[in-house]
Amino acid sequence: MEYIQAHKRTHKRLSTPKILKRALFIILGAALVSVGLEIFLVPNNIIDGGIVGVSIILSHLTGLKLGIFLFFLNLPFLFVGYKQIGKTFAISTLLGVAVMSLGTTILHPVQKVTADPLLAAVFGGIILGIGVGMVIRYGGSLDGTEIVAILFNKKMPFSVGETVMFFNIFILGSAGFVFGWDRAMYSLIAYYIAFKMIDVTIQGLDESRSVWIISDKYEEIGEALLARLGRGVTYLNGEGGYTGDNKKVIFCVITRLEEAKLKAIIEDIDEAAFLAVGSIHNVKGGNFKKLNVH
Repeated sequence: MEYIQAHKRTHKRLSTPKILKRALFIILGAALVSVGLEIFLVPNNIIDGGIVGVSIILSHLTGLKLGIFLFFLNLPFLFVGYKQIGKTFAISTLLGVAVMSLGTTILHPVQKVTADPLLAAVFGGIILGIGVGMVIRYGGSLDGTEIVAILFNKKMPFSVGETVMFFNIFILGSAGFVFGWDRAMYSLIAYYIAFKMIDVTIQGLDESRSVWIISDKYEEIGEALLARLGRGVTYLNGEGGYTGDNKKVIFCVITRLEEAKLKAIIEDIDEAAFLAVGSIHNVKGGNFKKLNVH
C-alpha cells in the first residue's frame, strides 16, 4: 500500500522590509492618535468612542494618566484578538497601543492648540481618524470594541457594526453626564469626522469602482470604453431570469473620478442599458492600467 504524506501549508513570512514598513506606519498612526487626543480632544473635554472614550472618562474621574487606561484596558482584547484573529494582528495591535499610550503620556504637559471646542472636535477628529486608519490599514487596531463585537456577533442577532454602534452610543452618552451635554455633542462631531477619515485613509483617495453593464449593444459600449476612457473590459455570459435569453455582461473597473464620463459614454450609445456601480476597497493584480486616450 502506498502512503502519501500531506504537508501542512505554512503561512509565508513577511520580508524584513515589509515588516519594518508595517511597524513604521503603525507607530506613525498611533503617534497621530496621541496628538489628536492630547493636543485637541482631551484638553477640551471631548471624547472618542470605544475603549479610548472609556479611558478618557476614567482618566478624568480618577486623575490618573490617560495612557495607563489606554494600555491596560486594551490588554484583555489583545489576548482575545490573538485567539480570534492571529499572532500578527495581536503583535501589531500591541505595538500600536503601546505607542499610543506612551505618546499620550509624553504629550500630556503640552498646551492645547485651541480652546474652541468646535475646532478641537474637527481637527482632533481628522488627525485621530487618519492615525487609526493607518494602523488598521497596516494590520493592527487601537481599540478592542470591534473584537468584543465579533464575539457578541456569534451569540446575538446583531451585526458587528450594530454592536459597535450600541457601545459607542452608550459611551458618548456617558460623556454628557461627566463633561456636560454640549461636550457630548462635540464628541459626536469628532467621532463622526474620525469615522469618515478612517474610511478615507484605509481606502485611499483614489477609490475604485466596479461597473456591471447589460446591453444589447455591448460590443459598441465595450469598444467605446476602451477608446474614450482607456479602460479594458471583460465580457461575461449571462442569462435573463425572466426571459431566459442569453445576455452579455460587461465588467469594468474604473476610478471614482471616471464614473461620470463612463455614464455619459453609455447614455450616448444605449440609454436603456442596465448599469450597476459599486465601490471597491482594493484593486490588485490583473491589468488594471489606464491606456492612453488620444
